[in-house]
Amino acid sequence: MSEKAGAEIGVFGGSGFYSFLEDTTEIDIKTPYGDPSDKVVTGEVRGKKVAFLPRHGKNHDLPPHMINFRANIYAMKELGVKYIFGPCASGSLQPHIKPGQFVICDQFVDRTKGRKDTFFDGPKTVHIAMAQPYCPDLRKIVIESAKELDIDHHPKGTVVIIQGPRFSTVAESKWFASQKWEVINMTQYPESYLAREQEICYVNISLITDYDVGLEGHPGIAPVNMEEVVKVFNENNEKLKNLLFKAIEKIPEGRQCICSRALKDAIIS
Repeated sequence: MSEKAGAEIGVFGGSGFYSFLEDTTEIDIKTPYGDPSDKVVTGEVRGKKVAFLPRHGKNHDLPPHMINFRANIYAMKELGVKYIFGPCASGSLQPHIKPGQFVICDQFVDRTKGRKDTFFDGPKTVHIAMAQPYCPDLRKIVIESAKELDIDHHPKGTVVIIQGPRFSTVAESKWFASQKWEVINMTQYPESYLAREQEICYVNISLITDYDVGLEGHPGIAPVNMEEVVKVFNENNEKLKNLLFKAIEKIPEGRQCICSRALKDAIIS
């Protein structure tokens, strides 16, 4: 891999991010785990090399349960990425978490099934500590950046990840809300965990596009529809870009976080 192609910072997200990168190069990366969602686009953001990969593919032709998360993370690792930003469109499970706001999640609950969620299928056995599933240092940077930009956000929250591609039933959504979880999404697992297995720092930025169905009936809350989801996401795309750029600027040289040493004492020999 050439020095020009390499990048220390990675971003998963929608194809709208492409236009914000400078001096871009498309790279077709093959991995032992199959093909990533698409070609990786590398470029510069204010002097720092960044790799971008649309997790659903450039044309959004990969539903959540068909994303090759292992290949996506491995491709980032191959490029030298040490930090990944994982913005994602999400639903709200609580009335005070409103569409248009951002949630910088600090916990997740996995409700997916059958996804390839580890690089260690044997004979090497690895048990990674996940008490803090998102990089605490990278979270601080994003929260600080959101404050500086006056972006309406929640500095913590729990995201429950459902299998998809279907949305929740009312009963499921009410159950998730009753647990006091704030956010619902379909892609945060195993993306965030696989990054930890590769000792890559990962931060979630949940862009709230709608209220989940369990909240229907609350005053002022209307049933979700895809038209409204897309509308809210597009309206907030510029805010997301500004937040990413501000946070990327703040990434320091060197790492001391738990992510950088995740494999230490995790391998059973």
